[in-house]
Amino acid sequence: MIEQLIAGAREGVEARRRDLSQADLESRLSARGEDRPFNEALVRPGLSLIAEFKRRSPSAGQIAREQVGVAAQVAAYERGGAAALSVLTDEPHFGGSLADLRAARAASSLPIIRKDFVVDRYQLYEAAVNGADAVLLIVAALGDEDLRSLYEEARSIDLDCLVEVHDGEELERALVAGAEVIGINNRNLDDMNVDIATTFELMPNVPAGKTVVAESGISGREELEELDRVGVDAVLIGGALMVAPDPEEKVRELTGTDESTREHLV
Repeated sequence: MIEQLIAGAREGVEARRRDLSQADLESRLSARGEDRPFNEALVRPGLSLIAEFKRRSPSAGQIAREQVGVAAQVAAYERGGAAALSVLTDEPHFGGSLADLRAARAASSLPIIRKDFVVDRYQLYEAAVNGADAVLLIVAALGDEDLRSLYEEARSIDLDCLVEVHDGEELERALVAGAEVIGINNRNLDDMNVDIATTFELMPNVPAGKTVVAESGISGREELEELDRVGVDAVLIGGALMVAPDPEEKVRELTGTDESTREHLV
């Protein structure tokens, strides 16, 4: 599966590069909007929620109801108390686009991570130009040299990085590359099975001072409390929010933030 996703990502980059060159893309960077530090949003008191917008996935198929729009969904996330947003921009497998990223930026003041299969520096500039504050780098999709160079270039253009791992070997590679924010994905990319125990198994191997984000298979408050107890800083949740009849209320349920608390915080 990961090989198919990577191949699709490379094909997409080449097609977009034919329409807009690297040089032309970089020239648009000066018009970038205000900085919204993504990493800082993950280390506020309590467990931070990265609320994700995605229409479908290879494992679950169609997720979002047809009438769900980016602007309304991310605005609900923000009202509910999410700390940051994640927007899928992969089109072939997730039904996303850079237009979704721009729509989320316009509709919310929260920092945003572009979630895609980043395999080329071109995608870093795309992310920055289209409103992202951070990008996802998947260790399983990159060799060590590519991981290091993409990480360093992202940081050079003020993009934060969530570096995603699935096992101990990938965690070690992420740390060697200098990752400060580690995403532990509970989904096995070979068979797509999800086991939240992956986070608990890897947590003792994460050095102190690193920020940890748990991903996949998280849908209830009880799971968040367990993750908080072992030192996880943030969770990334998409599916449970996309299918919720009231995403704002679902965010409040997950974060433990009711209306009165939210009014006090703001």
